[in-house]
Amino acid sequence: MFNSNSLRTSILVSFLLFSSLVQAAVPDENLVRRWDNGEGEGGDASGASAGGGGKAQVITKCSVSGTVALTFDDGPYNYLNDAVDELKKAGAKATFFFNGNNWGCIYDDANVQRVKYAYDNGFQIASHTWAHKDLKSLSREDLTSEFTRTQDAIEKITGVKVAYTRPPYGNYNDLVLQVAYEQGQTLVNWDFDSGDSVGVAASDQKARYDKIVQEHPETILSLEHEVHDTSIYDVLPYAIQKLQKTGYKLVTLAECLGTQPYHNETSSAKGKGKDDTWTCS
Repeated sequence: MFNSNSLRTSILVSFLLFSSLVQAAVPDENLVRRWDNGEGEGGDASGASAGGGGKAQVITKCSVSGTVALTFDDGPYNYLNDAVDELKKAGAKATFFFNGNNWGCIYDDANVQRVKYAYDNGFQIASHTWAHKDLKSLSREDLTSEFTRTQDAIEKITGVKVAYTRPPYGNYNDLVLQVAYEQGQTLVNWDFDSGDSVGVAASDQKARYDKIVQEHPETILSLEHEVHDTSIYDVLPYAIQKLQKTGYKLVTLAECLGTQPYHNETSSAKGKGKDDTWTCS
């Protein structure tokens, strides 16, 4: 005789089994979200979102009202000491972002003396990475080398551990931010570009300064390059005069941010003299 209770029980068991199979086949929503955000394996194939950890801050503006931070990239180079003297003459300061091996090797005797000259005269020293490569194109290992080799060189020469790095071309991605964070670096770009790196004529660079002075923003964080003679001997004196006449105070990057320029200033690395590690090869 047909048992209706047994039939209902069989149907219920079959339904529950089917439901559990369907649920198992649906991917976990949180897992999908983590994957999409690159928080698990298989995020950005380029490595830009690989790994966990923190990310470095990126600075593009000063925060202390009435300040201008003139910043110079790509050195140390032949005109560095003259740039320092021109700024000192006006009671102004600036910041130099040094490469390890770009327009010359930072360990060459002349460049060592230039780095020391800027630092000893109270100018801020910072990193522009080792060989001016586009950091977005590099692996984690190569990125770490670009950061550490320059930081180590500056520490050997001056005794300080720099706290700020400017990425070449202003380029970065998530992986760059992660490695910078691991190296204790804050990244620095700019909100005013003189245009010297792309061949803008000195007269047009001056016109850019005229325009920014007329607009008179509360602060300016500039980009210049110390490897162009017109930037140092023609544009820089003009910029100093125009900015100071308008009431701006020309200071270091750290002063325009109200922060410290270095992680330390008493490194035991300073004063040991050259050894086999002072090389760009």
